[in-house]
Amino acid sequence: MEEWACLRPTAAKENTSSPADVTRPFENLECYMVLTKAEKTVIGSICFLAGPITLLENALVLVVIAATATLRQRPSYLFIGSLALADVFASCFFTTSFLDFHLFRRSDGPTAYLFKLGGVTMAFTSSVGSLLLTALDRYLCIHQASSYKLLLTRRRALLSLLILWTATILLSSLPLMGWRCPTGLSPPCSRLFPYINQAYLACWTSFTLVLLALILVAYALILCKAHRHESSMTTMKGAAGTGHARMRMDIRLARTFGLILLILVGCWLPALSFMLADVSVVLTHTQQRAFAFCSTLCLVNSAVNPLLYALRCRELRVALLQLLQGLCEIGRCKKSTGDISPGPPTEEENDCSVFTEDEMPKNPQLNSVSEMC
Repeated sequence: MEEWACLRPTAAKENTSSPADVTRPFENLECYMVLTKAEKTVIGSICFLAGPITLLENALVLVVIAATATLRQRPSYLFIGSLALADVFASCFFTTSFLDFHLFRRSDGPTAYLFKLGGVTMAFTSSVGSLLLTALDRYLCIHQASSYKLLLTRRRALLSLLILWTATILLSSLPLMGWRCPTGLSPPCSRLFPYINQAYLACWTSFTLVLLALILVAYALILCKAHRHESSMTTMKGAAGTGHARMRMDIRLARTFGLILLILVGCWLPALSFMLADVSVVLTHTQQRAFAFCSTLCLVNSAVNPLLYALRCRELRVALLQLLQGLCEIGRCKKSTGDISPGPPTEEENDCSVFTEDEMPKNPQLNSVSEMC
């Protein structure tokens, strides 16, 4: 293909006196630096805007959870903290490496490039994995409401996070440990990432798709449970109960979960689709440029995650207000605190997953679902 003519052997290949030079390809990373000036401006603006916002939002969530004892003890907030930590890493690794490569055209060696890319891979994989743990937490909360505290203890939550982060770090380190292109830039290398073997790219993409599918299944099961519960409650109450102004709980949950899943799939599916295509066909420069834009949507997803999963939670918002109040008092800031609501409930008061208060059901077993973050 003419667009990949830059992937040619070096002239040193003709020198038979140097066997090392015979197998060394002409590593021209400019084959991957395909953005036009206008595209650099647009994508650079997205990164410069979304990167700091993502970092500040998720760092704020981490600080609030770490500074509030009642939140630190609850598995639900441990998962949200893991999500925030992964998105902090994503904002740092992705923004710096993406801008460094595509905008500033920095050509690193294989080890340096794969180390940076490994950081991005670890961050995004941990982010999706934390979303899965959050979805499973809510699934257990509604399907095993009576035994939720026994099934999901703080120790088990920490163990699951340890397994998640160990697996993601190991998976992200495989190219550094040797699973890379044997010929540098020529096939079977990826057309999207230098030095990345297409088999590794297919493995990581498939793993991420499985995580996303499990998230979809978990929320679908939650909606089915909520729908069956609401139908039974409507039957018991009769027609009189159908005239309430508030929507049915299952409809509210469908709306909320639909928004969450729409954002998740909309941000991840385009980039993953290009990765799958890269394994089977030779991508053009136009497709490479499209992938560069789609990859920034993953960063946008990390910026939206705190708004969907953390800052919508009443307990975390109250803890944030109390933290700001404490900082104001330390700085001798005179501010009235009479309207601040009571602190977050203890673990005994709310022993299930965290959800938003605008979807409060009347059945205590589904209380956590109505407070969905």
